[in-house]
Amino acid sequence: MSSIKPCTSVEQAGWLQLRMALWPADRAEHLQEMQELCAQAGRYAQFLAYSHLGEPQGLVEVALRSDCVNGTESSPVGFLEGLYVDPAFRKQGIAALLVQAAEQWAKRQGCTEMASDALLENTASHAMHRALGFEETERVVYFRKLLS
Repeated sequence: MSSIKPCTSVEQAGWLQLRMALWPADRAEHLQEMQELCAQAGRYAQFLAYSHLGEPQGLVEVALRSDCVNGTESSPVGFLEGLYVDPAFRKQGIAALLVQAAEQWAKRQGCTEMASDALLENTASHAMHRALGFEETERVVYFRKLLS
């Protein structure tokens, strides 16, 4: 059985390793961002799942978003910024436990809705979201133009 623990320090076992698996980037960039997340505890929360042996299994990072969040009707909204379960621990309900922790945190912050996003081609993420009770609200393609 997994245990879910709030993450409040960049030193928390497994946080950096799981973040780097989800978002490949420079270690220093991660550590800087993690420090910023910890400093804004009222706006961001992180939770990690651990095995009974203390192995880090997964993470969820959640934020309060007060800007326009596509497909929602309230503000602020709890937003899943990142959800990752180590491949060795998938299909055991860990993602559901992590999302439940994020939802409970969002409710304590006054939210009545959770939101998330996924790239159009990430059909595995789409299926996971549906399995966790999310409903698709819309599909969007973003554009940009460089100004010279």
